[in-house]
Amino acid sequence: MSTTMTSRVHVVAGGFPPGALGGHDIDFARFKLLELLVEQDLRATVGNDFIDIGRWLPGTQLLITYLAGPYLDDDQNQVVRQWLDKGGHWLALHGSSGGKAARVAGSNRRRMVKSSHHDTLGGFFLSHPPIRKMRVDVVDTSHPLTKGLPESFEVIDEPYMIEIQHLGDTQLLLTSELGPDDSAPGTGFVYDEDTALLPDGKTRVLGYTRKVGKGGVTYIALGHCHSPASQNRPATSERPTVLRNTWESDAYMQLLRNAFEWGVG
Repeated sequence: MSTTMTSRVHVVAGGFPPGALGGHDIDFARFKLLELLVEQDLRATVGNDFIDIGRWLPGTQLLITYLAGPYLDDDQNQVVRQWLDKGGHWLALHGSSGGKAARVAGSNRRRMVKSSHHDTLGGFFLSHPPIRKMRVDVVDTSHPLTKGLPESFEVIDEPYMIEIQHLGDTQLLLTSELGPDDSAPGTGFVYDEDTALLPDGKTRVLGYTRKVGKGGVTYIALGHCHSPASQNRPATSERPTVLRNTWESDAYMQLLRNAFEWGVG
């Protein structure tokens, strides 16, 4: 990718409440994204949430988000939507499909709340079973966003359950045959129906792209990483103290580079 230092990217990487990590190694993800942007000769500004997003979008070609709690409120969503309509591109990673988690009455569990944020993003996080090794299938290796990727690759990540909001105008990029939710009873987020499982009963969408006005949104569910500072549970063989496997994958790095080019090309 050849660019001059004229394209600007705004990176939002943070947890909730402000300063918290939300179970993710936010610092590592932020560092890797900025490292890749430097590699591609792209200028970057950085934020922790969307509180002042309207200040940073003018002059920005690409918005990149890696989140563990922050989400667009209705007013902020309107700002981002107008920016997309005018040609902006949003690359949303991993927890960007989350948002408000409301406590379920009489329980210590929570339920995700769908909002205008998810309508613009085009995806809504329901829950995820435990971390595992999984095969990721590339739907179309000829697409500019997946160029250079193999037909499939393996990662150790969280198997996100993403409900697609606009299936008719959404182009699928990545899927995985993860099957029904096999979370242990009483774990994960509460949901009424598994609307993320495709009609074949086994496939889930892990990446997609869609046009929004003159711009577009690309969402990639992959990218979980954690460290001792971000975890409040003991390590196990399935959940080691440090996990960065997806970020160490050549396929994921290629996917991010392709997405940068998509965003500023």
